[in-house]
Amino acid sequence: SKAAFALAKASANSEDGWEERPEGTQLMPLQIKQLSGALGAEISGVDLCGDRRRLSGDRRRLSGDRRGLSGDSQGLGDADFAEIEQALLDHQVLFFRNQPISPDEQLALARRFGEIDVHAFGRHLDAHPEVGLLDQKHPKRDGANRWHTDSTFMPCPPKVAILRAVKLPETGGDTSWASMHAAFEALSPALQKTFGELTASHDVSGPLRRAIAGGHSVGSLEEVQAAWPLRSHPMVCTHPETRRPMLYANSNFTTRVDGLSDAESEMLLRFLFDWVRKPEFQVRFRWEPDSVALWDNRCTQHFAAADYAERRIMHRVTVQGDWQPSYAESPVA
Repeated sequence: SKAAFALAKASANSEDGWEERPEGTQLMPLQIKQLSGALGAEISGVDLCGDRRRLSGDRRRLSGDRRGLSGDSQGLGDADFAEIEQALLDHQVLFFRNQPISPDEQLALARRFGEIDVHAFGRHLDAHPEVGLLDQKHPKRDGANRWHTDSTFMPCPPKVAILRAVKLPETGGDTSWASMHAAFEALSPALQKTFGELTASHDVSGPLRRAIAGGHSVGSLEEVQAAWPLRSHPMVCTHPETRRPMLYANSNFTTRVDGLSDAESEMLLRFLFDWVRKPEFQVRFRWEPDSVALWDNRCTQHFAAADYAERRIMHRVTVQGDWQPSYAESPVA
C-alpha cells in the first residue's frame, strides 16, 4: 500500500542511500537505492516472480531449476507490487539485478500494470508474440541510439515498459534514461510558457524506415503508416498520476512544431533535443545478464549506447497507454 511505502521511506537511515521496509513485512526487506538526482533507483530484496527461494542461497542455481517452467510461481504479492508501483512513480525508472524471469513471467508482471501493447512494427518472439525481441549486433543503424520515448506516434502511447537482458556483449550496450520532469523544471519560466502553448507532430516514418532497413520490422512502410497516421501532442503535458508537468517531444518521432514556419520549428526542436541530453537529467544503467529495467514511458526518454559489435539480445514487454497526452494544467509554477 502507499501507506506501507511511506513507512518504508521514513525508515531510511543508512548512509549509502538504501531505503528499507519495516521488519516483519517480507522475508527479505525490499530496498530502494536512488541512483541520480533526477531519476532512477535500484531495487533489491524482491524477486519479480515472487519465488522466495531465490532470495537466499544459490539464486542462480535455483533459477536454472525453474527456468523452463511456465507460470509456476505465484508472482509478486500485492504489498510488494504496490511498493514497486509507487517507487516507479517516485523514481521514473527502476532497475533489478539477477532476475531470470521467463517470457511468461515477464508478461505476468506487465499485466499487473495494464493490458499488453504489441509493438506496431517491431519483431517479437515466435512463441510469445506479445514479447518484443531486440536482437542486434550493429546497433548504430537501428535508431535506439537516439533519445526517444517509445511510440509517441500513437494516440495513447505505452504506459510502462519492462526490458530484460538475455545476452550481452562483453563491453558496451548501456542504456540511459532522462527525466522529462527535470528537463521541464530546469527551463526558464518564459520557455516553460512557450512550450506549454505549443503542440508538435509525431510521425512513425523515420524509425520505421530504419527498422525496415535493419531487418527489424514485421510490417511494410505503407501498412504501418496507414495504421498510424501523423499525430499531434502537446509539447508540455501533465503526468496523469503524479500531476507533474513534463516536456513531451523526442528526436525519434517528433518532426515539427505545429503552426510555426519550417525555420522556427527546426530551431525549437533542435534546442529541445539538445536540452534533454543534459547529464543532470539522466541516469545510466550497465546491464548484467538477467537485469531488468522497468520504466514509466510517459515521463522519460531513453538512449541505448551503440558502442558494441557483439550480439545483444533483450526481451521487451510494453503496457498499453490509458492516457492521451494533454496540456499541463499549470506549466509555470
